[in-house]
Amino acid sequence: MIIKPVNGKAPKIPANCFIAENATIVGDVLMGNECSVWFNAVIRGDVHYIRMGDRVNVQDGAVIHATFQTSPTNIGNNVSIGHNAIVHGCTVHDNVLIGMGSIVMDDCVIESNSIIAAGAVVTKNTRVESGSIYAGIPAKKVKDISEELLRGEIHRIAENYVKYSSWFSE
Repeated sequence: MIIKPVNGKAPKIPANCFIAENATIVGDVLMGNECSVWFNAVIRGDVHYIRMGDRVNVQDGAVIHATFQTSPTNIGNNVSIGHNAIVHGCTVHDNVLIGMGSIVMDDCVIESNSIIAAGAVVTKNTRVESGSIYAGIPAKKVKDISEELLRGEIHRIAENYVKYSSWFSE
């Protein structure tokens, strides 16, 4: 794994987080408890800060970055960032699933209890309302989220990634 300071700011990673051997975390990155950063994922806090809450999983190949001096990245608790997703200079609130291969661009706000569908592109300055599913290019609201999806997808995936990461510490 590559964990290194940039411009005097080093990542802060609690001991109960899992970081894969080939993940990269640099610069002004602050992670909460029980986070996991999977194979080939990159979290680049070089041009602005990145803040992550508890139980955030950054799946294989995902990239989290920001925009120089204008758009940091803030991620809440219980967030799953799917394989090969890009989360860039935006705010993601609690209990969110960012689907595989999706892109969330600068200055977006993804409110709590929401899903960004796989492959969606959430364009600059979009506000995703709480309790909704956004899909497509550009991403638009396709429906409200059900309690079943909230429990069966958002919470299940976040909990599963805490479990998966424990397999690597045995």
